[in-house]
Amino acid sequence: MTKILAIETSCDETAAAVVEDGYHIHSNVVASQVDIHRRYGGIFPEVASRQHILALPTVIQDALSGAGADWKDLDAVAVTYGPGLAGSLLVGVNAAKGIALSLGLPLIGVNHLAGHLYSNWLKTNHEVPVPSFPSVCLIVSGGHTELVLVRGHLDYQVLGRTLDDAAGEAFDKVARLMGLDYPGGPAIQAAAEKGNAKAFELPRARLRGTFDFSFSGLKTAVLRIVQRYMNTIQSPANTAVIQLPLHSLPVANLAASFQMAVVDVLVEKTCEAAKHFDAAEILIAGGVSANASLRHEMTARADRPVRVPPLFLCTDNAAMIGAVAHHLFLAGECARQDLDVIPNLRLDENTKS
Repeated sequence: MTKILAIETSCDETAAAVVEDGYHIHSNVVASQVDIHRRYGGIFPEVASRQHILALPTVIQDALSGAGADWKDLDAVAVTYGPGLAGSLLVGVNAAKGIALSLGLPLIGVNHLAGHLYSNWLKTNHEVPVPSFPSVCLIVSGGHTELVLVRGHLDYQVLGRTLDDAAGEAFDKVARLMGLDYPGGPAIQAAAEKGNAKAFELPRARLRGTFDFSFSGLKTAVLRIVQRYMNTIQSPANTAVIQLPLHSLPVANLAASFQMAVVDVLVEKTCEAAKHFDAAEILIAGGVSANASLRHEMTARADRPVRVPPLFLCTDNAAMIGAVAHHLFLAGECARQDLDVIPNLRLDENTKS
C-alpha cells in the first residue's frame, strides 16, 4: 500500500489530500478563495498566491489529521507543477519540496490536467469498477478544453483542444456580459434553468475534420445580442460612454441558449472521438464537468458508457493529484529537488512516448 500526500495550488484553490494506491481517498481538504476573487470578477493572481501561503500549512495539517496519518505514514509527496498561475504553483511546489527533503521522501511532480483526468479513478463507491481502456476523456475547465485518448495509465494522446477560449473561460466572460455573478459556470446554469435554450440562434464552431474547439465566435455573438439591448451614448466632450438599457435583457433565455451552444459542441466532438477510436467509455473531468446540462446531454447522446466524477472531484482538488502520483511512483517517475513550475505545461508533455 502506498500513501501519498498530494498538494494542489495551481489556481485559486488551496488543497491537500492523502490518497492510498491511487484510488482510495483518506482525506481531501480544499480551501476556496472564490469569495475573495468574486469582488474582482475573476482571479487576481497576486492575491491568489498570497492566500495559498496563508492557507497551505493548515490545509496540509488538516489533510493529515483527516486521514488519521502522521508524517511517518507517508511514502511520497506529490504536487502540481503546471499548468496554472506561476505564483500559485510556486507556493505548492516549494512546500512539497521542503516536506519531501525534510522527510527523505520521493517527490512527484504532477500535471494538473492529468489530475483532472484521473479524478475518474478515485473510488467513492467501492462497487463501481475503475474505467476501462481505451477511453476518451473530455477535460473541460476554466483554463482548458481538451479531448484526450487514454490508452493506459500515463499513456494518453491529446486529440484536440480549444483554439481560443476554454469553455469555462467563455462561461465566465459571458456571465460578466450578462451581469451575472462570478464564477460564471454556476451562475449561467442557475439562470438557464428558467430559460428557453431555443430562444436565440447562436453559432456553433464545428471545425469539421478536427477534434478542436473554438468559443470566441460564440462569445462575440452573445456580446452583439447584449449590445442590441443597450443604447450607447457618447458624451459631447468624448470623455465618457454611458450605457442606458433599452429594455430588460432576457437573461434566462440568453443563458440557456449560450449554455446549450457550448454543451452541444462539447458533446458532439466527444462522441465523434469516442466512435472514431472505439473507446470503451467516455470520461468527463474538470470544473465544467459539474454542469448538469453537459452531464445530461452526454449521457443521453453517447452510444457507450459515460463516467463523470462526483461534484466535489470536478473542481480543483488534491485527491486527483494523488491519483496520478501513485502511477508515476510505480513507474519510478519521481522529480528532483530542482523541480520548477511550468505555467504553460501541456498534457502531452507528461506522457509515455
